[in-house]
Amino acid sequence: MNFFRTKKMPQELETTQLKRNLKTTDLLILGIGAIVGTGIFTITGIAANEYAGPALTLSFLIAAIAVGISGLFYAEFASRIPVIGGPYAYLYSVLGEGIAWLTGWLMILEFMLAISSVASGWAGYLQGWLNSLGIYLPKALRASFNLKNGTYVDLLAMLILLLVTLWVSQEAKKMLRLSQWMVFFKFGIIALFVIIGAFFVKPQNWTPFMPYGFIGTNDKGGVMAGAALVFFAYLGFESVPMAVEEVDNPQKRIPQGVLGSIALVAVLYIIVTLVLTGIVPFDELKEIKDPLAYAMRIINQPFIASIISATAVLTLLTVCISMLYSLSRLIYAISKDGLLPKALHKVDKKNHVPKNATFTAGGFSMFFAGLVPLNLLAEFVNIATLMYLIFIAIGIIVLRKKFGPPQNGAFKTPLVPTLPLLSIAISAYLMFRLQMITWLAFVVALITGFIIYFYYGSKYSLLNTKK
Repeated sequence: MNFFRTKKMPQELETTQLKRNLKTTDLLILGIGAIVGTGIFTITGIAANEYAGPALTLSFLIAAIAVGISGLFYAEFASRIPVIGGPYAYLYSVLGEGIAWLTGWLMILEFMLAISSVASGWAGYLQGWLNSLGIYLPKALRASFNLKNGTYVDLLAMLILLLVTLWVSQEAKKMLRLSQWMVFFKFGIIALFVIIGAFFVKPQNWTPFMPYGFIGTNDKGGVMAGAALVFFAYLGFESVPMAVEEVDNPQKRIPQGVLGSIALVAVLYIIVTLVLTGIVPFDELKEIKDPLAYAMRIINQPFIASIISATAVLTLLTVCISMLYSLSRLIYAISKDGLLPKALHKVDKKNHVPKNATFTAGGFSMFFAGLVPLNLLAEFVNIATLMYLIFIAIGIIVLRKKFGPPQNGAFKTPLVPTLPLLSIAISAYLMFRLQMITWLAFVVALITGFIIYFYYGSKYSLLNTKK
C-alpha cells in the first residue's frame, strides 16, 4: 500500500541548494532561541504556586529527562538520516510515507499555531506599553475577529510577523546573527536575576519543599503534575534538525545542537526556580504572570524588574524567528518530496533560502495571529507534539530492527527499546491529561491530513515516478 512506502536510507549527504555554513554554536542559539520563550518568565510562578512549590525544580528536572529521551532519538536519527525535515524525513525512511506526512502535517500545525500565539502575546505586551504612553489603537484593530467585542483583526500581531517573515527570508547565517545577540542579551538578563536574587534568598522559603507531594491528589498538584505542565517549556529543540542542509557537518553537529540546547535550558530553568522560590514564598505567587519581575520588585529592585519585563517581550521575538525558520524548512522539505506543491521548493538565488516556503509559512501564521482566537486551540500544540514524539519513539525501534545499530561513529541511543517504550508511556500519559475539546480538534486535524494526502500527496509524491 502506498501509505507505507518508504524512501531509501541516504548513504551520504545529499546535495543541496542551501548554503552549508552553520556551526554547533549557531545550532545552540537556534535551539535555545526557540525553547526559552515566555515559559521561564511566566510559567514558573503559577507552577510553583499551584503544582509543586519549591519542588518545581524537580518538576523541571523530570520534564528535562522526558524531553531529553526524545532528544536522544532525534540525535540518532539526525546522525543516520542527515536530511532536511526532522521527524518527517526520519519517519519517511522508517515507517513510510503516510506516517511521515501525518507527522509533517502535525508539525506544520504545531509550529504555525505556536508562532501565531506567540505573536499575539507579543502584540499584547506592546499594546500595553503603547497604552501607558497614551497611544491607543482603534478597537477594531486591537484583537482577533470577534463581532461581540467589536474587534476584527490584531494588527500588531500581523505586523510583527510580517517583519519576522522578511527577516527569516534572509540568508540563514545573517538571520541567526540577530538571534544570537538576542539570546546573549536574554541570558545576560536571566544571569542578572540569578546573581542579584541569590543575595536575597531565604532558605526557609524552601520549606516545605514538596507541599503538594510527589504525585498529588485527585490529579491536582504534585511534582509530577508540575512536570506535565512545564514539559512544554522545553519544546522548540525540534528546530535544530530543520537546519540540517545548512550545517557543515550535520552528523556530528545536529546531535550536539539538540542535546546541548536541552541540557543548557534545563540547568537554566532549575537555577531560576531555586532563586525565585527562595526569594518569594511559593504561596505568594498565585496568579503572578511575571514572577521574575515580581521577585525583583519584592526586594526593591524596580529598575531590574522593568528590564526583565522588557526582556520577556524580546524573548517572544526570538521564539517567532526560530520557529518560523524551522516551519519554512519543514514546508520546503515536504514539497521537495512532492507531497506539497513544488513551488514551495524554490530557492532564492541571492540568499540561498526557500523563499516561497518562508512567505507561505509567514502568511498563514499572520492569518491565524491576526484573525483567529487561539485560546481554545492552545492545547492543540501540545497534543500534536506528543503524538509525533510517539511516532519518533516507535520509529527508533523500527530503525534498529530494519537497519541495525549505528555505524561509523554515528550517535547511538542507549537502552533501545526500553527508553523508546518509556517515552511512549510518558507522552501517552500527558496526552490523556488534555481536554476533550483538544482531542476533538486533534481528530479533525488528522482527518484533514488524511484527505490532503490521499487527494494530493499520494498522487504527486516523487516515489510515484520511481515505480
